Amino acid sequence: MLGWVSMYKQQIKNILTGVKEERIAVAAALKKLENLPYEDLGFAKIDHHRALRRGFPEVVFCENKRPEHVVAIVKKLARYHDVLATRASDEIFEAVKNQFPHAECNEIARTIVVKHAKSNGRKLTRKKILIVSAGTSDMPVAEEAAVTAAVTGNPVEKLYDVGVAGIQRLLGNKEKIDKANVLIVVAGMDGVLPSVVTGLVDKPVIAVPTSVGYGASFEGVAPLLTMLNACSPGVVVVNIDNGFGAGYFASLINK
Repeated sequence: MLGWVSMYKQQIKNILTGVKEERIAVAAALKKLENLPYEDLGFAKIDHHRALRRGFPEVVFCENKRPEHVVAIVKKLARYHDVLATRASDEIFEAVKNQFPHAECNEIARTIVVKHAKSNGRKLTRKKILIVSAGTSDMPVAEEAAVTAAVTGNPVEKLYDVGVAGIQRLLGNKEKIDKANVLIVVAGMDGVLPSVVTGLVDKPVIAVPTSVGYGASFEGVAPLLTMLNACSPGVVVVNIDNGFGAGYFASLINK
């Protein structure tokens, strides 16, 4: 995985150096730079400078977008860096695959990753992010977090189906838990798993409530409130089903 900021800065530096050395005309350089603040496609304004400002480029949220719009946005972004698209439908998977046969589609996570031509898969840090899920039903959200954490340059491990209904499954993986620098804990139902995990570690825990559960879980509101009221300190909570937000925040901690 290339460092997007350094790669993007290098592109700008090459343009400016070309002007200085009179290899690139001022008008040509201006043409190359004119889209850097943002590129207006009419239906979308692509923020090309986000990688410089925030360290990670813009991510494509596919839900409620037309497949052709997603493809157009991905085409523009893929000129400069790896692209992550989230909440993709089967129709969008197919449309992106037609244009980018090498695209990596994760149907469970509903994510698409399109690697830049110069991407080499290098991790930006050795600090490990561990994704922990309470149940198999929480996997779509956990996988979204895992893909996001990986594409933003982090080593990722997974520990799935270790909820409190069988707490021995969690405790039997204490060594793996201890080796993580950040833990993302995904749970629906009663949402108690993050409180248990944070009682075992001295690392930051990012809790992700999911909409998995029966009627009184209120589509994730019950686990959300449980996580917000965690008695063990060291837990931060993202929105319901927001695996992307958890993966992104974990990457910021690792950075």
